[in-house]
Amino acid sequence: MGPHARLGRRRRLAPEAVEELAQPVGRAVDPFRDRDLRLVERAKNGDLDAFNDLVVHYQDHLLAISTRLTGDVEAAHDAVQESFIRAYRNLHAFRGDSFRAWIVRIAVNASTDVLRLRKRRPSQPYPERDDEPWEPPAPASDDPERVAVRRAQTRALSAALAELTEGQRAAILLYDVEGFDYPEIAHLTGVSLGTVKSRIHRGRLALREVLVDSMELFRD
Repeated sequence: MGPHARLGRRRRLAPEAVEELAQPVGRAVDPFRDRDLRLVERAKNGDLDAFNDLVVHYQDHLLAISTRLTGDVEAAHDAVQESFIRAYRNLHAFRGDSFRAWIVRIAVNASTDVLRLRKRRPSQPYPERDDEPWEPPAPASDDPERVAVRRAQTRALSAALAELTEGQRAAILLYDVEGFDYPEIAHLTGVSLGTVKSRIHRGRLALREVLVDSMELFRD
């Protein structure tokens, strides 16, 4: 399979507890960097199987990010597909030491592009909210009450994130969920360090205000 391989829908990144948004999570450690670099070098030399391995490793991760950025599962799939197409076409330009950071940056840009395109041609914004949120089937051992609470958390947080500006939403997800630090987010999103800090601060305040009636969902 090449870079146009169909993306799977296997798992979704679990939402962070709202209380934890007030605390930085620190920089994420990338334990797979060496593996990625080896696959990138093979892909640069024409090995499509190596690039497809990168797709398999990161498609779910990017889909979770894009779903939260766009608020639309269908749009997120389009963005992730576009992300891997862009990555494959520009693989020769990769000069960094973290493929994860590079592909996340591409996914953020692709998600923003897809979202803006859909806003210019609106049909039904965030249509999946009329149905159950996209989640993998729960294991048989999962307690039904816990599953229901988790889904309610997902709906509440997704709706709250949708109220933020595109920049605030991206900055909060990259910092609080993905674990990138301020300078990395500035590089990934192409804005100044001060803008990143402002977006995270204002975004957190806005989240608390939107979620004020749903706080019980996020308390143990």
